[in-house]
Amino acid sequence: MGYVYGVGNPRQPRPPFPPWDRRLLPGGFTVEETARRVGHYKWIETKLFEALGGWVATVPELDIKMKLGTHCYHHAWHAELWHKRLPELREMNPDRLTTPPNDAMVGFVQALTEPEGIDQTLEKLVGVYRVLIPHKIAAYTHHLRNTSRITDAPTIRSLQFALADEMADWREGEMLIQSLIEGPDDVDRAAKRQGDLEDLLLASGGIAGAGTIPRLQPAAV
Repeated sequence: MGYVYGVGNPRQPRPPFPPWDRRLLPGGFTVEETARRVGHYKWIETKLFEALGGWVATVPELDIKMKLGTHCYHHAWHAELWHKRLPELREMNPDRLTTPPNDAMVGFVQALTEPEGIDQTLEKLVGVYRVLIPHKIAAYTHHLRNTSRITDAPTIRSLQFALADEMADWREGEMLIQSLIEGPDDVDRAAKRQGDLEDLLLASGGIAGAGTIPRLQPAAV
């Protein structure tokens, strides 16, 4: 008759987790890959904070101005979370890892922040709430579901905090967009703006570059 988890045999090593816990120790990302991604996350959160903060002073709609003011500090806090996480992942200056994944992402952010006119609030909001934030939610969710709950619990906690804000901001941003769409011309403006930015973001590979979200490979013929 065998022994179960060391019962009756104190020399038999116990497994790392109790029988009802089926967690796996390794995650889908190495420490180096996690550090690289977190550096890109910090960069995009900082850029979004700067963009929304700048728009607060220029958008004419008071209700939108107030929401942007709230949301911009969510992104500032997310950038701070990632900044604090970087030294724990790698012993180096966090600023060295705070970079865009590639030049295409730099171009995307430039296009995102390009509308400056007081009559371009719709274009501003579409870029953030129909393009960038949904992509951030997808990237953070993928990271959350593919990292180790044992060895990378601090990153998981930061992702959960960020995702809670992103989901709430996404909902409020979409409501603001719908309040601005009053006819077919506005629908066309929003659709064109979204399509143009999606093309740029696709070229970058996502907020963390190529592999931000795994792509399905065509089936072999």
